[in-house]
Amino acid sequence: MRGSHHVVVQNRRVRFEFSVRRNVTIVRGDSATGKTTLMSLIEAYDRLGDASGVEVVCDRRCVAINNANWEAVLASASSCIVFLDEDVSAAKTPEFARRVRESDNYYVVITREDLPNLPYSVDEIYGIHTSGKYADLRRTYNSFYRIYEPDEPREMGPVETVITEDSNSGHQFVKAVRC
Repeated sequence: MRGSHHVVVQNRRVRFEFSVRRNVTIVRGDSATGKTTLMSLIEAYDRLGDASGVEVVCDRRCVAINNANWEAVLASASSCIVFLDEDVSAAKTPEFARRVRESDNYYVVITREDLPNLPYSVDEIYGIHTSGKYADLRRTYNSFYRIYEPDEPREMGPVETVITEDSNSGHQFVKAVRC
């Protein structure tokens, strides 16, 4: 898949709205920020469809994986947005990383840990911003925000070496340097 895909996930109480732009998007944050709620909504919709009470609006199919089904889902998913929570232990394995690199899916990984096997950009690490309060009966609206915003441009002195990343070489570069 190429390009940006806008995703809206909501039920009567909560709404998440965000866009995924690259192969791997990381969602981080403290407890009670909505990460598990987002994953629960995706899982319910993936399992029950409209009967779940969850509405997912996206131009691509959104699927959830867990420890028991990750291999089967990845084998059958094509041009999907795949969601996985931090309790999916396979996310830390080289086999999972290989499958991610070889697939045409986008991945939204909800985790607080680093995943050195996965090739993701610092520009695609997000937190969840919540408007409203969970204790309130009104719907809460949640959106993603970038955790690592670029610094203000600075003037630099002479530069000896420049290392760049493009969308196709980042992971290969790191692999070559580690060897």
